[in-house]
Amino acid sequence: MSASPKQTNTQEQAEVSHETTLFAEPIAHIGSFTITNSLLTSWITVLILVVFFVSIGRKMKQVPGKLQNVFEILLEEALKLADSVTGARKKTEKFLPITLSLFLFILVNNWLGLLPGFGTIGFIEKAEGHSVFIPLLRGGTADLNTTLAISLFAVVMSHIMGVVAIGAWHHLNKFINIKLISEMAKKVWKEPMLLVVNPIKFFVGIIETIGELAKVASLSFRLFGNIFAGEVLLASMMAIFAYALPLPFIFLEIIVGLVQALVFAILTLAFMSIATTAEEH
Repeated sequence: MSASPKQTNTQEQAEVSHETTLFAEPIAHIGSFTITNSLLTSWITVLILVVFFVSIGRKMKQVPGKLQNVFEILLEEALKLADSVTGARKKTEKFLPITLSLFLFILVNNWLGLLPGFGTIGFIEKAEGHSVFIPLLRGGTADLNTTLAISLFAVVMSHIMGVVAIGAWHHLNKFINIKLISEMAKKVWKEPMLLVVNPIKFFVGIIETIGELAKVASLSFRLFGNIFAGEVLLASMMAIFAYALPLPFIFLEIIVGLVQALVFAILTLAFMSIATTAEEH
């Protein structure tokens, strides 16, 4: 006895599965270039920020209106907060455009993932005898590739700032201290203690190098872990009860998204400030 079309459709729907993965799912290919759902969200984030600030910039006036006043107050508070980290307004003016851009990019990415449709609208793809649901959009920072890329950018930029501020030679000697070895060969007869002190300092420089790699891991995993955990939590709550129950957790994730963006930006600001300070200071 053959199954009815209605029973067959029900069985197919029951076999469709979707698991929250650590990696972003591919949704399209342009030649050898793969577009993932998190990459698409990141592009949307950039588009939102560009359109928003271009439209705000066109409305700037010599005598500010209410909206312009709000933005000027927020910018002034951001400058004060950055001053408390860098200790100098000159450094703040150099670093804030980068760190504020990172903050806004991360914040919008974090909050976009909470909107209806993210993780729920997509298409079904057959793989290995069963159907898998692939969401069209996914929070950009819920993908480790995105957070790793942002972290690498932040750490590399801190080193570029360090080279520009104190010179490539002085910046390099913070990590691989060739200067200490050359000084030890010249002054060891006058100061024998250099045989003990300089190798210790050289070893500290190697630890600093390992610390730079740890910065990348720390920044990327902290951001990814918090946002990915929130995504899994919301999915679990919606599976249990799809209406009132997830609301408190959504508000919690709004706060978490803001805090994580702020932490990332402040840490990047601190890394840049440290990198542009001479070693003897």
